[in-house]
Amino acid sequence: MKTKFLSLIGALLVSQLMMAQFHLGVKAGANITKVEGTSFKQEFRYGYNLGGFAEIGLGSKFSFEPEVLFNQYSSTLDSNYRSIYENVIASNQSKVKLNYLTIPLLLDYKLLGPIHIQAGPQFGVLMNQDKSFLVNGRNAFRNGDFSMVAGAQIKLAQLRITGRYLIGLSNINDIDNQDKWKNQVIQLSVGIAL
Repeated sequence: MKTKFLSLIGALLVSQLMMAQFHLGVKAGANITKVEGTSFKQEFRYGYNLGGFAEIGLGSKFSFEPEVLFNQYSSTLDSNYRSIYENVIASNQSKVKLNYLTIPLLLDYKLLGPIHIQAGPQFGVLMNQDKSFLVNGRNAFRNGDFSMVAGAQIKLAQLRITGRYLIGLSNINDIDNQDKWKNQVIQLSVGIAL
């Protein structure tokens, strides 16, 4: 009886320690984005991000932090795009907004005090696209995107302040292989761990 009671107390203590290393939270912020490629202006535009995250402790220094975010990326078509894709893209529209559901899978390392560094892959699914610049209804952008993420986060009690850079590794051009288009994003956000 005594060993069962001690086992129960031990299991409760372990579960409490595990729960102390697990948090859920919400976050929102700004995206500063551009699509890298010949057809796009080489300038950054603004969008937003909104979603949730989990923090799963892996010891005193490391944690695994998966997220699910809705991201809006914006870009502007360059004036020379018409000569490249004259049969596909109309000349009267130049703004592009891409809405992605993204899943970053980040490894977090506690660097110094409240400062953490993060890195990992991000998978994105194109939720909808601004098709107003397409003449024939063809999709201009692929439905998926794969990126690498690196950044830093400041953890102050339940508050999370994050800055990161995302570089697209996959070509999101779905018209042809003539030009490669890749997302670049600077992401700033504020979150609260619940």
